[in-house]
Amino acid sequence: MKQLEKFRTQLERALWSYILLVLATPFAFAQSIEGLNQLEGHKTKTYYSTGAKVHAETMAKRCDNVMSFYKPLINFEPTVTLLVLSPEDWSKYTKFPFYGMPHYNGGTLVVASEDNDFWKSFIPALDQLPKDLAHKITTTYSDENKTLTMRGFFDLLAIHELGHAFHNQGGLTMQRKWMGELFANILLHTYIAENEPQLLPALTLFPQMVIATTKKTDLKFTTLNELETNYDLLGQEYPVNYGWYQCRWHSAAGTIYDDGGTEAFVKLWDALKTQKDPVDDAAFAKILLEKVHRSVANVPLKWDE
Repeated sequence: MKQLEKFRTQLERALWSYILLVLATPFAFAQSIEGLNQLEGHKTKTYYSTGAKVHAETMAKRCDNVMSFYKPLINFEPTVTLLVLSPEDWSKYTKFPFYGMPHYNGGTLVVASEDNDFWKSFIPALDQLPKDLAHKITTTYSDENKTLTMRGFFDLLAIHELGHAFHNQGGLTMQRKWMGELFANILLHTYIAENEPQLLPALTLFPQMVIATTKKTDLKFTTLNELETNYDLLGQEYPVNYGWYQCRWHSAAGTIYDDGGTEAFVKLWDALKTQKDPVDDAAFAKILLEKVHRSVANVPLKWDE
């Protein structure tokens, strides 16, 4: 138990940084891409810092694949410019405060080109963990040199951010703040499960760790309605609490895919595109149950169980 308490404390410190970034004051991108290299041969218009071509190729290909996967399913793809930036270039092309967090705004998706202190802050002290958990972390988050890195998780979060491009440009009405985040996680999980299933452990282990080591009694807010009412407050004063919500949406996205497959995402897209007028909680749950899938409706209906 003492080991898990130490691990939870470490996760909380890292989540403070993560959520402060996610809920940061609205940021902007520099208007010019002068000084960056353009990557040719991809559907996604991509620019990268000197020395980052290999990673730019990887991220551009993944963005291309995500959009190619979803276009025939929903008859839509967003227009996105991808920037793959070094630490030196980060502050030149985005006002996002810290290096390493994938983020999307106004048609531009920004990702880091290399490992960084922000990602490293999420690496737990393995000697303080139960052996089975330490083994899972080592197996899942080690690179080819057997060095622990959270790159595998944060590179995948770029798809979550791409999900926001889909719903922002696709004319969807999210109805709830939590649905905006859940939608992006469903898009992320569905793509990985269908196209790169070998990456599912990297996507799912970290959220599982946070959920398993967080006591609800330690949280200020736990319901979805409390999140809606206190969304900004959570970011300013309770970012660890918000991190718990985000990890639960990650977990829910996995359940939704397992139970409903790709069809659940397509039906969710159609429902959110069709329902423009605001609806109350009961009506929204009914729409999700009748027009999407029970597993999606269970997010609001069974959240507190």
